[in-house]
Amino acid sequence: MSLSLARRMLLASLPALALVATPARATAEGVVVFAAASLTNALNAVAEAWQAETGHVATLSYAGSSTLAWQIQEGAPADIFISASVDWMDAVEATGGLRDGTRRDLLGNTLVLIAHGRDAAPVRIDASLDLVGMLDGGRLSMALVEAVPAGVYGRAALGALGLWDDVAPHVVQSYSVRSALAFVAMGEAPLGIVYATDAAVEDNVTVIGTFPAGSHPPIILPGAITAQSTSPVAGAFLDYLGSAPARAIWAAHGFALRD
Repeated sequence: MSLSLARRMLLASLPALALVATPARATAEGVVVFAAASLTNALNAVAEAWQAETGHVATLSYAGSSTLAWQIQEGAPADIFISASVDWMDAVEATGGLRDGTRRDLLGNTLVLIAHGRDAAPVRIDASLDLVGMLDGGRLSMALVEAVPAGVYGRAALGALGLWDDVAPHVVQSYSVRSALAFVAMGEAPLGIVYATDAAVEDNVTVIGTFPAGSHPPIILPGAITAQSTSPVAGAFLDYLGSAPARAIWAAHGFALRD
């Protein structure tokens, strides 16, 4: 499959933009935010708080960071991009897609192993972990291991621990970390690798282990204004993401706060 065709397929898969909260006042301005799927619950809350405070409206679109990056590179009308990894932000920046001086690191996260249901026993994640045996003929649910940050981090961690080669044939991949989470929650896969913040929003999974921080690159979520943005409130919204009210919301949803 050509890169051009792959991009068109990913563009077509992007969900429709979702308007957050109720219609704003007549003087309201708007900002379109493309954000990693792992931010869904927390960013919805932040955007609602921003609207309540300012009257402005944030329109949020969530997907895997790779899909969003390709969308922006193809000219999709995003004002702000929040990625789940520095690599995809780097990719957009390398093609001139970011407004100079606006990029900043916003948040951090943790990578965890989850199991279906609420009563799974904890495990120690190290080189001795028998993931294939734990799967018992089932699949390990992950986001795309070559594109979506959660999948990239997961593969890196499994590789560093010497587990990847054995478990790779048993992996089922999804276009976003939230899809990988859903497979485990629904019982379609017994185990999955997601962010701790994703596991926290799903009742039907159990975090059974946390991957050692040194087994994968640091999980950093950067944000920036796109070069094509014409929104007069894009800078204000990006600044609000680091404000005291927003930081309280991020912390409540389990994200690590960046200075």
